[in-house]
Amino acid sequence: MILVGERINAGFKDIREAIVNKDADVIKEWAKKQADAKATYIDVNLGTASNKPEDLCWMIECVQDVVDTPISIDNNKPLMLKEAIPVCKKPPLINSTTAQEDKMNELFPLVAEYGASIVGLVMDEAGSPKTADKRVENAGKIVAKAMEFGISPEQIFLDPIIMPLKYMQDQAVEILNATNQFKLFSDPPCHIICGLSNISNGAKHKRLINRVFMAMMIANGCDSVICDVMDDELINTILTAELIMNKSIYADSYIEAFKK
Repeated sequence: MILVGERINAGFKDIREAIVNKDADVIKEWAKKQADAKATYIDVNLGTASNKPEDLCWMIECVQDVVDTPISIDNNKPLMLKEAIPVCKKPPLINSTTAQEDKMNELFPLVAEYGASIVGLVMDEAGSPKTADKRVENAGKIVAKAMEFGISPEQIFLDPIIMPLKYMQDQAVEILNATNQFKLFSDPPCHIICGLSNISNGAKHKRLINRVFMAMMIANGCDSVICDVMDDELINTILTAELIMNKSIYADSYIEAFKK
């Protein structure tokens, strides 16, 4: 499972204050914690704390000062990305494009130039789709356009757009149905990613909902997730679901082996 650590995000009060006050220690602490928890990428999200490319670059540099985990740049503005991507010591994951033609034409050249990967949100000019069929249609547009730029399936992370179970309960089944079809676009298949916390937004039993939905997503082909990588129960669920799906070899110590 490709784990994207979500915690260095200006939506969290301490991160926002760290950006405003240029407190590198806070950024570095969360980078180390997530790297120690085996994050595959560490997401860096400037949010609304700033619109300056130098602040995004500073955040990336803070992370890279203490860990060698690749960066997920949570920004889709070409002007920001043109400055931030070269700062990354390893090819980053860019989050994200949509299926809109103009957006793809702006971002895919950067992905191709730097050998980066990119999250493709399966939405278009009409907004977030409500059906599995529309999600699949938009995903197909993303994959086809990426291939025009010589971007391989392994560089594409399709995101079916997770909706809150509490407010849009019918969408969960549509998301799972779409996810199951994404893996049919290419061989090898594209990655399938989800922003997990969206499913439990506003709900009482957040952690339980996250764990169960993640297991169901894995059963339908999901191999990547943006999540709290320090949630042990969630990670153990992911490891077990992948084991059941025959994506890893059974051993009584499979959880301990991951942590080591």
